[in-house]
Amino acid sequence: MNSPRTVEPAQLPTEAGDLLAAGFRVALVAGHDDGDRLRAVYLFTAAGPDRRIELHVPLERENPQVPSLAGMSFAAGRFEREMRDLFGIVPTDHPLPRRLVRHFHWPQGWYPMLADAGDPPEFGDVAGPYPFRSVEGPGVYEIPVGPVHAGMIEPGHFRFSVVGETILNLKARLWFVHRGLEKLFQSRRPERALELAERVSGDTTVGHALAFCLAVEDALGVEVPQGAQRTRAVLLELERLYNHVTDLGALCNDVGHGILNAHAQRVRERLLRLNDAATGHRLLRGAVVVGGVAPVSLPDPAELAEIAADVAEIVELALGHTVVRDRFTGTAVLTAEQAFDLRTLGCVARASGHDVDARHDHPFLAEERPRARHAVVDGDVLSRFQVRATEFADSVDLITRLLPGCGFTQVPLPETPEPRSGTGLVEGWRGTIAHRVELDRDGVLTRVKIVDPSFFNWPALPVALTDTIVPDFPLTNKSFNLSYAGNDL
Repeated sequence: MNSPRTVEPAQLPTEAGDLLAAGFRVALVAGHDDGDRLRAVYLFTAAGPDRRIELHVPLERENPQVPSLAGMSFAAGRFEREMRDLFGIVPTDHPLPRRLVRHFHWPQGWYPMLADAGDPPEFGDVAGPYPFRSVEGPGVYEIPVGPVHAGMIEPGHFRFSVVGETILNLKARLWFVHRGLEKLFQSRRPERALELAERVSGDTTVGHALAFCLAVEDALGVEVPQGAQRTRAVLLELERLYNHVTDLGALCNDVGHGILNAHAQRVRERLLRLNDAATGHRLLRGAVVVGGVAPVSLPDPAELAEIAADVAEIVELALGHTVVRDRFTGTAVLTAEQAFDLRTLGCVARASGHDVDARHDHPFLAEERPRARHAVVDGDVLSRFQVRATEFADSVDLITRLLPGCGFTQVPLPETPEPRSGTGLVEGWRGTIAHRVELDRDGVLTRVKIVDPSFFNWPALPVALTDTIVPDFPLTNKSFNLSYAGNDL
């Protein structure tokens, strides 16, 4: 359970600056409606050892304002814009105070996360065009893409400013699938809210369900036995496997090597059937529960080893093909400095040389696990491909080591004589997932804040695409493979 520190708005920049200077990062910022007052919660995390510090800033309901931290933390600046759109909490002196979540047909002055927001008023005409950056000069033109795309893809608008085929500027406009998900958690008991956590982003069932369960268990002081935690870790790696092999194949497909993609999708289907055999659901739903795990059928290590050898051959064929390797190498580089400044997570960060991984930085298993060593960390598409390939093999090895000690325990939740809060940090297949929950004295959820790693990684995509060419966009976008739904809660 976290021990929050309450600070006044004027103290926030100093307190936050000290934490950032000490190596912490802004993992989460959440608005809260406490009835008579509003509150802003800032979660800072650091590794070596696992550290989590919360700053709580109480605010007057009539004029809620907090000093902006955008000058210290790029991620904090985006969280502040989200908080303003949903709670009306104004970050003063923000360098880019425009809307983030709320599209321009949303009514002014209506903040949907407030307790007294009520039903939404009529959505009106668009209040002017979205302020895309205008790039001018000889030969400059714009290419608008989306938000409706061909094929099975979620909605997002991409505005390219180009000369010839060279991208000068790209703006990604998201939040077309905002569902008000966090408010749906309120007034539910944790056991009834778990199904929402599983559906934050459909391809990350285990990652989000586990982060939610760890947050509830942290709030209530529940100790899940190590056997059940090992089973949870196995399920988390199974989720990583089917997603990573999907991306490996799709990247080959985007440079014209369709046969390797067909083989990768064949492996994906085999893994999905293995998931179904283990949990009764191809996407592993229902296996992670609050307090432990449901009974599952564990995979056969020999079958996993066979699958790993299959994937290794696909990777070898891809990297041995001169056209594939040439298209991957040097494409859409995200430098180590850029990745750090944006505080990217997961494969995107590790491919740029930043070894951030919640399995080691914020472990829920007590035992040590060796860190993956990636041979290429140049920040390009090749690096992001090879990081996934390395992690696929590492995940199979990890599952094999964990299987002997797996257990199937579910610890009952205790009573909550007073309001509690807790956090859960999990290394999903895209990167670190954060959930923060608050429970009242009856054990009912009063607030759930969710951060998918895509929230941190989406701003890095346009940065990596600067000075590349338009035909590289599909390839680069797939090498990041970010979630629209996970970002657009």
